[in-house]
Amino acid sequence: MIRSMTGFGRGEFTDGKRNITVEIKSVNHRYSDISIKMPRRYGFAEDKVKTAVKEKLRRGKVDVSIMVENITENDINIKLNEPIARQYYDNLKTLQETFNLNGDISLRLLATMPDVMKAIPDVDDEEEITKAILIPTAEAAANLEKMREVEGAKLAEDLIAKGENIKAILDKIAERSPLVVKEYTAKLRDRIAELIAGNAQIPEDRILTEAAIFADKCAIDEEITRLNSHLIQLKKILTSNNDAEGKKLDFLVQEMNREANTIGSKANDITITNYMLEIKSEIEKIREQVQNIE
Repeated sequence: MIRSMTGFGRGEFTDGKRNITVEIKSVNHRYSDISIKMPRRYGFAEDKVKTAVKEKLRRGKVDVSIMVENITENDINIKLNEPIARQYYDNLKTLQETFNLNGDISLRLLATMPDVMKAIPDVDDEEEITKAILIPTAEAAANLEKMREVEGAKLAEDLIAKGENIKAILDKIAERSPLVVKEYTAKLRDRIAELIAGNAQIPEDRILTEAAIFADKCAIDEEITRLNSHLIQLKKILTSNNDAEGKKLDFLVQEMNREANTIGSKANDITITNYMLEIKSEIEKIREQVQNIE
């Protein structure tokens, strides 16, 4: 089954203490590259989140965003940072005495100073919170996988159509190829006849020898057979129920391109050369799309 590496998935979960939202998006990448953005206080869950995502997504650049909203007072602890408060008080007192300033250093003033009072989520039960985070993570990954499969099906359909188009052009080349030697032989005979202007007999054996040498140089039967074989393999992979590997397809496209180049260089015929330009254009389109297959 073909899967695109591009997609998006979202998952949500609440355990009565917190609302957790997980969003996962992915784009094509040569390897597996997973980055996770989540509140630092829940960093203890990052490795398990990454493992859970890897089980679903083997390749691609994946960004995981985890948002946690605490919804109960039981999940929040208000902490007084007494050393910070004391430093604020001492510095304000020094400032007051140095510049002979009036006014009281009040509780209201100290309480509004940065970091004196902090609301800290209660994360004592790391195992419980990790399990809670993994639930929407699994949902988001599953939704992402569904989208990637839908996109992959569209990719497979388009790639199969391009492969069939290449096959149709290749059949035209196979029909044209035998005529190239015949046309060369006729042109060679006409050229010799023109040169000798009827003053001598045309050396038929020499013409046949030159034609045989030409035929050997421009023979493309093997390359046509191999390229047809690659096209069959391409369709087989794209229609298989097994997980298709983008790397395997990428290698196959490289081999297709190699055979196309050889045919183009050996054909020695403008018609076949034009056909090969069409084929190479289609192969390049396939190569670009294969880059986005997992």
